[in-house]
Amino acid sequence: MKTEHDWITTPVTTDILRGFLDVEATAHGLLPHRLPAQARRQIPDDQLAVAEAQPSGVRLVFRTRATTIELDTLPTKRVYLGFPAPADGVYDLLVDGHLTAQATVAGGNLRTITDMVTQSAELREGPAGTARFTDLPARDKIVEIWLPHTEITELIALRTNAPVEKVPDSGRRVWLHHGSSISHGSNAAHPTAVWPALAAAKGGVELVNMGFSGSALLDPFIARAMRDTLADLISLKIGINVVNTDAMRLRAFTPAVHGFLDTIREGHPTTPVLLVSPILCPIQEDTPGPLAPDFGGGVLRFKATGDPAERAAGRLTLNVIRDELARAVGRRAADDPNLHYLDGRDLYGESDYAEFPLPDEVHPDPAGHRRIGENFAQLAFTGGGPFADQPA
Repeated sequence: MKTEHDWITTPVTTDILRGFLDVEATAHGLLPHRLPAQARRQIPDDQLAVAEAQPSGVRLVFRTRATTIELDTLPTKRVYLGFPAPADGVYDLLVDGHLTAQATVAGGNLRTITDMVTQSAELREGPAGTARFTDLPARDKIVEIWLPHTEITELIALRTNAPVEKVPDSGRRVWLHHGSSISHGSNAAHPTAVWPALAAAKGGVELVNMGFSGSALLDPFIARAMRDTLADLISLKIGINVVNTDAMRLRAFTPAVHGFLDTIREGHPTTPVLLVSPILCPIQEDTPGPLAPDFGGGVLRFKATGDPAERAAGRLTLNVIRDELARAVGRRAADDPNLHYLDGRDLYGESDYAEFPLPDEVHPDPAGHRRIGENFAQLAFTGGGPFADQPA
């Protein structure tokens, strides 16, 4: 019978991490980040500071014969004042690419959002905990542990009942994706059910997910981070946050798109880049932002508060954004044949909305994530898609 003395403790280092851009040593362990330190120093608000530290797409990857694995972490969880706390975040364990086990970590720090608009918050510290996986196949295997996509997760210790080995580079193409809360994983049931993770699995690529809740706003420091990140494929899902924050007018938006693309092209001059417009969101198709929370009936929903008549003065809507993104790609096409455009309604449109309505009027439910991931994989990774594997 095995005891605690049979455990093998393996340091959690960058050798066994994937999907991150930086790590920070903390008092407890290692904190993965999805933006580099230089970019983090330019973050203007808590919204993005929290989002980039939530490890959507970040996973531990190693080879082992272990049948029991424990991962000690300190999560920081988020709750909105006056609402019940969400369920604990899920840790997905994959064996040779197949979801095999799941776990949660109770306790941890609690960040209470006291104002939905300003995102001001109060932090209450709590204890670390353990994600435990048992009865795993007793054979040599590649194990991936995908971290909860909406919980900041400090990695403290990895224990196994068999040795752990680093996994060599798979040789698979690296897909770097940037987007909003939908790409981050809002309303997805678990980390490998976020739509970019689903699409990456179908496309056979390594995902680096730079989907940041509420923060796909064409920030120059994010463009520079993408410019400096190794990638074989790049996608940008742009527009919804620009509209729902009412961050720009048309005059500023179009040059910002070109500037964002110009910066990425400095580091990736010929890499396939796919510019994706927003999915269908009926409340903002023709109504400008900003969005406002609506707590009617005790359920959080969103509503657009702008005046459609102000489109003539440059106020942005999703339809205006789509037209402008398509026009920007068209203007650059002669000099940039590796730049492509995808209308987001091809990922989730009228028929998808009828089948899987947006529960809060903005974010898809788990079935909606699955539909978006399937459609993206079909349109981007297969046939004549811009990310289809080309024969050597």
